[in-house]
Amino acid sequence: MNKVRSLINRVMPEYGFLPVLCAFMFNNVVYGGSKLIAGDWYHHNIESSLDQKIPFIPETLIIYFGCYLFWLVNYILIAKQDKKSVYQFFAGDLISRCVCLIFYLVYPTTNTRPVITDGGLWNTLMSWLYAVDSASNLFPSIHCLVSWFCFIGIRGKKNIPLWYRTFSCIMAISVFISTLTTKQHVIIDVAGGVILAELCFWLGAHTSISSVYGRIMDKATGWLFPNKRGVVGAEQNEVN
Repeated sequence: MNKVRSLINRVMPEYGFLPVLCAFMFNNVVYGGSKLIAGDWYHHNIESSLDQKIPFIPETLIIYFGCYLFWLVNYILIAKQDKKSVYQFFAGDLISRCVCLIFYLVYPTTNTRPVITDGGLWNTLMSWLYAVDSASNLFPSIHCLVSWFCFIGIRGKKNIPLWYRTFSCIMAISVFISTLTTKQHVIIDVAGGVILAELCFWLGAHTSISSVYGRIMDKATGWLFPNKRGVVGAEQNEVN
């Protein structure tokens, strides 16, 4: 345990570890669980005429897949911020997934995917993606939601270089485009993801939800790292 703890401390503060871990786990539960529950339900196609004009560009799959590394790096950067900011951000992140789950179960959506007949690396990868990821859980787009969270979570943070904050914005927008050009999402899914991220980020920063979230995380962190109980309890004052 000491070796694991030492490794964690090299990457992020101990109070940031569980929020990152729980965010990853809950994201998978929401996305995968809703597919299991609502997979056979009727799905509404909310594709517009404008979506149909967007070209299918399988090469943009490199951005669609590459964003997972982007998410990891930025969520770690966010977890290294002061404790209050960390709890506010991840409280908002949690709220957003709860909202996504409601949408995925109450109003399941789908779109029209292209029939891939050509060969080549990118078409083969697209065919594989379509096979393992059904056309569901589209609105709001978690890909766009998380990518925008990655940007707004470091937006205005002077301790992070301006060039990287700018890159994060550009990368998030690139992910938006890739979700459309791979035909994984439609325009309203992108807009929904961005709006939901901004709304939940605000809720995390301006409501008492983050204080409740912080108390739960403090207790869990104190249990996971028992000799830090006193420190964890003292740090809670920063959140309240």
